[in-house]
Amino acid sequence: MARVLAMKGSKKLLNAWAFYDWANSVYSLVISSAVFPIFYGALFRVAEIEKVTVFGGEIARAPLISYVTSLAFVFIAIVTPLVSGVADYIGNKKIFLKFFCYLGAFSCIGLYWFSLENIYFGLICYFFGLVGFWVSFAINNSYLPDIAFPDQQDGISAKGFSLGYIGSVILLVFNLAMVMQPDVFGITDSGGEVAEIKAMKYSFISVGIWWILFSQYTFAHLPKGYKREGARTNIVLNGFRELQSVWKQLGEETRLKRYLGAFFVYSMAVQTIMLIATYFGEEEIQWGTDSERTTGLIISILVIQIVAIIGATLTARASRVFGNIKTLVVINIFWALLCVYAYFLQTPMDFYIAAGLVGIVMGGIQALSRSTYSKFLPETTDTTSFFSFYDVAEKIGIVIGTFLYGAVAQLTGSMRNSTIFLGLFFLIGIFLLLRVRKVKT
Repeated sequence: MARVLAMKGSKKLLNAWAFYDWANSVYSLVISSAVFPIFYGALFRVAEIEKVTVFGGEIARAPLISYVTSLAFVFIAIVTPLVSGVADYIGNKKIFLKFFCYLGAFSCIGLYWFSLENIYFGLICYFFGLVGFWVSFAINNSYLPDIAFPDQQDGISAKGFSLGYIGSVILLVFNLAMVMQPDVFGITDSGGEVAEIKAMKYSFISVGIWWILFSQYTFAHLPKGYKREGARTNIVLNGFRELQSVWKQLGEETRLKRYLGAFFVYSMAVQTIMLIATYFGEEEIQWGTDSERTTGLIISILVIQIVAIIGATLTARASRVFGNIKTLVVINIFWALLCVYAYFLQTPMDFYIAAGLVGIVMGGIQALSRSTYSKFLPETTDTTSFFSFYDVAEKIGIVIGTFLYGAVAQLTGSMRNSTIFLGLFFLIGIFLLLRVRKVKT
């Protein structure tokens, strides 16, 4: 007997959509933000080296991971519209959501074998973990106007991010316990590998399992998607044609076009900071011992996640009172000031304070940006193409942001200079947001 899918706007459907954030946010916390950056730095410290020979040249660890991240987002920016085009024409974007979910999850599990001796395999797993997370995240985003009415979108978008923070904190606490007390979990030194490093590897496996397991609830309730009518020729290239079509439609949607310009600029800085922050803390803060460094960084990430739950909720409420654009302007001002503060960070306490401040605005700016875009869309059933355009803009921004961050750090020899550079993007973002037509959304 066929399953009867929940109707648009129903509580069951909204919760199923939001629950994918619970499933996949463990990647962004444990892999992108917390354990993997600490693990990556520990590999170099244990080997007592700062540079590694890859792709025919020597490169320091921080620029290396920044450049690989940039390359991954180039790939993501190309793949997203390809997937969008095919999904629109076969009327089944859920199958792609599943594929990239599993690609990301199994790549996380593959990070268990990451080592300096096996650097290429490890970087490939890191690369496809990024691809799986971000492409599946883009596809899930494209469901928002399909499953929620305009007056529901701010709230359910914020709920999704809040669920993601709660779920990822639960798993991170478990992983933290493994890393700090490996003997309690039966993890001991062996084969020349210390127990803490081995525990970090097990945490990568836990992310993959969590992601696969909890995504099943979302898969069970989301609809397949809308099927595009008309002839089906050159399906592979149709995603890029759809982007071109969206670009043409933007000519008649002044508010949406201006908003996208602002989003492109400030998101470039936000996403770069989120991807690089832990590497910055690992390298630039005076932690003392390796154990203190590991504990301090993970505590900082926990602080960010816990505060972000409150931040996302407060931002949704502020948007209802003051409007989305005004709220985004204030958040961007806050981010710009944070970039200046980050330049002067020295002690663990400085970093903890910065973590708390980041948490206030991190979830809020992501949730509100997603729902604002959804609200500004013209009446259309072609939500996949419009969100593909949104995500391609975001990913191109990340490519530029992470590349420039790595380049500035490599040229100046300090990641601190890169934080000031990112602050300029928030200032430009504020100016561009002020050009968006002031309407209460």
